[in-house]
Amino acid sequence: MGDAAGELQLRTPAGRWVLLTTVLGSGMAMLDGTVVNVALERIGHEFGAGFTGLQWTVNAYTLTLASLILLGGSLGDRFGRRRVFVIGVVWFAVASAVCGLAPNIETLIAARALQGIGGALLTPGSLAIISASFHGRDRGAAIGAWSGLGGIAGAVGPFLGGWLVGIDWRLVFWINLPLAVLIVVVAVRHVPETRDPSAAPHLDVTGTVLATLGLGALTWSLTGLGSGTSPALVVGLVVGVLALAGFVVAERRSSHPLVPPGLFADRVFTAANVATLFIYAALGTVFVMLVLFLQVVSGFSPLQAGTALLPVTVIMLLFSSRAGALAQRIGARIPMTVGPLVSAGGLVLMGRIGADASWPADVLPAVVVFGVGLSLTVAPLTSTVLDAASDRHAGAASGVNNAVARAAGLLAVAVVPGVAGITGDAYTDPVVFAAGYRVTMWIGAALLVAAAVVSFVFVRTGRTATPDLSAGGGAAPGGDRFALERCPHCGINGPQVAPADRSEP
Repeated sequence: MGDAAGELQLRTPAGRWVLLTTVLGSGMAMLDGTVVNVALERIGHEFGAGFTGLQWTVNAYTLTLASLILLGGSLGDRFGRRRVFVIGVVWFAVASAVCGLAPNIETLIAARALQGIGGALLTPGSLAIISASFHGRDRGAAIGAWSGLGGIAGAVGPFLGGWLVGIDWRLVFWINLPLAVLIVVVAVRHVPETRDPSAAPHLDVTGTVLATLGLGALTWSLTGLGSGTSPALVVGLVVGVLALAGFVVAERRSSHPLVPPGLFADRVFTAANVATLFIYAALGTVFVMLVLFLQVVSGFSPLQAGTALLPVTVIMLLFSSRAGALAQRIGARIPMTVGPLVSAGGLVLMGRIGADASWPADVLPAVVVFGVGLSLTVAPLTSTVLDAASDRHAGAASGVNNAVARAAGLLAVAVVPGVAGITGDAYTDPVVFAAGYRVTMWIGAALLVAAAVVSFVFVRTGRTATPDLSAGGGAAPGGDRFALERCPHCGINGPQVAPADRSEP
């Protein structure tokens, strides 16, 4: 390869190969999350599945991803980032093949859970490989190029997903296979292996098991409680709460915790993660419900429904870095307060979309307002989370924020539709589904208002320490911690896991 890890130059062939690998890896996982929501209506129709089956098609993936993403980062630090990244890509591809072959909804749900495991292995490695392979100005430029190219993938995803679903929904999973083969070949041949020599000697298995059990039990019980109560569901709820409480205790006692307890001693860090919980709960609900509503009630094709949220990606690509710069000048408090309120207004407008909706007159204004609010929110939010942590805990802080965001979406998709009265076959009845959809939009708006209140009360007014990561420009030490400000597409799906600022061998 010619260049040692940490000494690659972006303009060399070796540097470009590393960038290509990481862009394709993160893009594959992101694309899957985008297109599956578009495919839900066709999946439910083919399998005769109730809404609970569609919920689990989304949540099975999110559950294992949210539960294991911190462990995935630890595995990469300890056993090799390239190795774990490649294993994750292969795992993701095999699970995708099973999804594409699924004969029923139960098999599809199980395969989606396996996909989430692969995602948890490859997602943390994408940015970590860049951080470990480049240094100084090249690191900043690589992160800028990675985020910009990823943003293009985010913009293309809805078109590709809608087109594939229009042919056959199974193609949204099969497309991962040739992409995975390309990623593995390039990674093995061109990506240098790196490890963290200061990584903990043991993995936090106890914490991982308790987190997975807690989130799994809560998701199962809350999803079921939407249709009615039963002793088993109540027991599941109790088990979930106790397991998560046990997770907190285990992290406090562990010598190598997934989540350093000291992070939450900072009031701003805690408040920012509470705001993250509310914001991504709203996002998780919107991204599932809107595309389904547009197909079932408004009669949109999968391609039209899939591209409905495209303006959000475009707006974030154009303005997220500017919002980060604004937060650097005036502090994150105002953007994190105003942004969610603007997005809440977008959800109110989405609630007014009806059966005879047109994309330019009804859908476009709502998603534009929603996207403007998100572009004001995401970069300052992530900078606040990382600003509240020391350089030593930057990777852990980013990982925690990512896990909180994904868990928020997971629990929201489990709870909100049932609260709104969307259960069983209700999503197949346009009248019933439309009524429930409007309730979900109001719930999402309320969650965003709650995030604004938390931000206004608890987030400090001082300026954030966001460095300049303009493509081709220099990066301050640890500048990769703030990659999300140049990675708006990551903010839509969940904050990107940034590695800690550490020297590499």
